[in-house]
Amino acid sequence: MLKAAIILMLLATLASLFSGLFFLVKDEGHGSRVVGALTVRVGLTAITVALIAWGFYSGQLVSHVTW
Repeated sequence: MLKAAIILMLLATLASLFSGLFFLVKDEGHGSRVVGALTVRVGLTAITVALIAWGFYSGQLVSHVTW
């Protein structure tokens, strides 16, 4: 369940990234929609990082790194 939520958040972040690019091209950088898309993207990224940290803290995510 947690991995699905993380993947969903990453996809939402990617969609926000492309919507910001679309607004930047369409409004030629003069509108406030680009700032709104950036705010949403930062918020989604913060939630994703918090989900990953919670997953490691709770033991639902484990790292198999050899170093």
